[in-house]
Amino acid sequence: MTNLTGLFKPEADDLRDKDKLVDLFRNRSELKKEFATMRDEKYKLQDRIKQHQGETARLQQQFDHLENLLSDREWTHSVVVFYQLRWLSAKCSEKLAKFAEQLKQQRERRAHGHLLAEWKELRGDQAAAVEAKIAEQRLNFQLFDDRLQALRNKIMAMNGFVKLFRKRSIEKEMKQIIAHSELVRTKENELQVELREMENVDPPDPEGLDIASKRKINFMILSFAQQLYLHFEDYGLAAMAKESAERSVGAVNYGSKYECDEIVERITKRLDSMDSVSTFVDVLHKRAKLIEGNAMFKNDDDVVPAPGSVATVYSINTNGLVREKDVSILGDNYFAVANELSR
Repeated sequence: MTNLTGLFKPEADDLRDKDKLVDLFRNRSELKKEFATMRDEKYKLQDRIKQHQGETARLQQQFDHLENLLSDREWTHSVVVFYQLRWLSAKCSEKLAKFAEQLKQQRERRAHGHLLAEWKELRGDQAAAVEAKIAEQRLNFQLFDDRLQALRNKIMAMNGFVKLFRKRSIEKEMKQIIAHSELVRTKENELQVELREMENVDPPDPEGLDIASKRKINFMILSFAQQLYLHFEDYGLAAMAKESAERSVGAVNYGSKYECDEIVERITKRLDSMDSVSTFVDVLHKRAKLIEGNAMFKNDDDVVPAPGSVATVYSINTNGLVREKDVSILGDNYFAVANELSR
């Protein structure tokens, strides 16, 4: 027996050695995967560091450029005008975005309101139809119950001889009536369940606006953008604000200190009266109609008009007189209007 144990012992040791070798290779493979993952993460971090370094360098260049401009008397006041114009552009874009969002929400609520009204009307008609069926079943049940009571009274009123011959047929009829009554009651219960389920149905979720509604919204947004343009049209403030949003500081010299102060004063005055832009609701609607009358679309399902077809600004005075001028508010993307249009 000892000899046999000695024979098999080396084989067991070999198996253990093989298991250790397999574990070693498995651990090595997992370590290689982890190393590859860490290496990829390292490269990503290095790329991010390079990006941040590039951004930091660009910001430093801009800072140095701005510092040089501010230290130059010829450019100091132009820098102030530039950032005032940028502020004007940002305020217009903000006001336009707020108007567009409110308009979209208003149209969506209105559309959902119509959808809910139609759903409630349909559900009301369906509920009324079920309630009518319930009333019909109750009437049938009452008729069966009255008939059953009449037969019971009839049996009680019979004398012994008649009762002997007629009772069996009357009881048979009563059983049929009871069976019909149970069917009627079952049907009524089913209708009651149907009515409760109908009352517990959730209202429909808001649906997306259709093409016609989105176009109407976009005409109003373009109308409002034109109103902003007209409000800042004097002295070319609107065009100057648009230019400042697209170019870098130092790209334009706005003149002497006196000229720059005048521009800043004009900006301040027009910004102070900016809230009045959204008060001319009738004018906005009238201008939107004019824009709609000339708008053209590349495809039938497009909701944003071709810029060339809406490149006319309509100025409408208090007497309703309309003046036209060629300015492509959409094509030149004044106040980032393209970002606010419904799609």
